Amino acid sequence: MKLYAIADLHLSFSLPKRMDIFCGWEDYEATIAQNWQRKITSNDIVVIAGDISWGMNFEESAKDFEFINALPGQKLIIKGNHDYWWNSAKKTKEFWHKQNLSTLQLLHNNAFKIGNIAICGTRGWGAETTTNQDADKILNREAIRLETSISKGIEKQPREVIVFLHYPPLSTAKEQTPILDILRKYKGIVTHCFFGHLHGAAIPNAFTGFYEGIRFQLISADAINFDPLLITNLN
Repeated sequence: MKLYAIADLHLSFSLPKRMDIFCGWEDYEATIAQNWQRKITSNDIVVIAGDISWGMNFEESAKDFEFINALPGQKLIIKGNHDYWWNSAKKTKEFWHKQNLSTLQLLHNNAFKIGNIAICGTRGWGAETTTNQDADKILNREAIRLETSISKGIEKQPREVIVFLHYPPLSTAKEQTPILDILRKYKGIVTHCFFGHLHGAAIPNAFTGFYEGIRFQLISADAINFDPLLITNLN
């Protein structure tokens, strides 16, 4: 059993909002499927860290979920900033159950323990410092959700915690944010943090490497050549 991750699939099978208008995204759905099927088995776990579908509601995103569900492995899904289909965790689970999308699970205010690894995460928020009151509320709320997820993961007594976010938790300037404060609080047990959101010319600006004992890595689809990244063996 292996753990993989990818973010920012930006699927749009029901809408004319395709990503292949951007350089490097040509035929991206087929590339994702081919790479996925080449190495991922039904026993594996794949975290998809946000920006799943351009659908504005469950019905418009249904074909995108079906595409993901048909791929091998169990999928743990985090919402991203462009996941406008999102309503609530409860309604999302109900819709997936109704559609028999049995390989999809939400990573939202919870944690999963697979082997000796706890998988935790939340959407996050922008790493840039902001003085907007509403944005500050969102950022603080996401920090609380991250701590809730990590706390639930630690309760499962794992060997280590791996965190997934949609937004990058820090930039090359390493701005201090509540999200980063939570990761720092649990350094030693949180070993890795994977994130998406950044595309194209923004990819080189992503911080990749170790910071205060935690390894950070970008996993947006175009940053990893539309090829789910192997995180670790779970056996």
